[in-house]
Amino acid sequence: MNRRSVLLGAAAGAATAVAGPGSAQGAYPNRSIRMIVPWPPGQATDLIGRVVAQKVSEGIGQPIVPDNKAGAGGMIGTDAAAKSAPDGYTVLMGSLGPITTAPLVQKTPYDVEKDFAPVAMFGVNAYLLTVNNNFPARTVEEFVARLRAEPGKYTYATSGAGAAAHLITLMMLSPLKVDTVHVPFQGSGPALSAVVGGQVDFAVDTLAATGPLVRQGALRGLGITLKDGSVLAPEIPPLARHPDLRGFDASAWGGFLFPAGTPQPIIERMAAECAKATASQEVKDRLAATGVDPRPLGTAEFAAYLKQQREQFREVIRANNIQVG
Repeated sequence: MNRRSVLLGAAAGAATAVAGPGSAQGAYPNRSIRMIVPWPPGQATDLIGRVVAQKVSEGIGQPIVPDNKAGAGGMIGTDAAAKSAPDGYTVLMGSLGPITTAPLVQKTPYDVEKDFAPVAMFGVNAYLLTVNNNFPARTVEEFVARLRAEPGKYTYATSGAGAAAHLITLMMLSPLKVDTVHVPFQGSGPALSAVVGGQVDFAVDTLAATGPLVRQGALRGLGITLKDGSVLAPEIPPLARHPDLRGFDASAWGGFLFPAGTPQPIIERMAAECAKATASQEVKDRLAATGVDPRPLGTAEFAAYLKQQREQFREVIRANNIQVG
């Protein structure tokens, strides 16, 4: 029996499982579900997944067990999920890097559009434009004017070439038509430390990473990447208010995806439980504590969002000729 036959058989069995308690398999789910998290414990995607999974598990009556498979920028765990049986008992805690941006800048062992079925999105991570305290600007308008007045002078830090922070920074800079210098680092921590220390002028990074530094007075926050602003930082204006950044809206995200071929009734059951979980105030509060703006999307809306975001990042990657590896 070949692998395809095995997977089709598993999918058929899963379809039977959702039929009801009178079926031979019993109602779905009748055992624990593995949640593959392609990042280390404690990383943002891991925290989001655990918050939602705990609430979903209460609704389905079965545990959702985190399985952290970190490495290769999230690609190892994502590939493991892609190659899992499509029976509803393995779900991927997906995120921007391995699902959206990595396949656009390098070869990945999986094809997102062919190998995954979106289930539900939970929320987004806003990015914040920050400058060091000596930078001569206190608003986005002053920031842009300063960059335009002295082309080639100012530097920006990112967590690495081709990383989400780099791509979102380019999305902001391109329509502004400014000349700046990219200084890549190995991770957000070193990048933001360089901005705090004044070795680099500015950075665009997640609110989760920059927010504490802004609140401590170590950095100055000028604008946020969500076009309607963030409920987690209402005092920071949207970058979209600048005349040359109208409609600007960029963020990371977190949500569940099943391996492609998972029966539709199972996808619908999981999506419904995710909707219930993310509607609860308890989950909203816990997501906010991890720096996530709640933005729950159902299956169809999530699929459309992923497609739109993929094109948004594809455009900036092509325009700047970015390649990794």
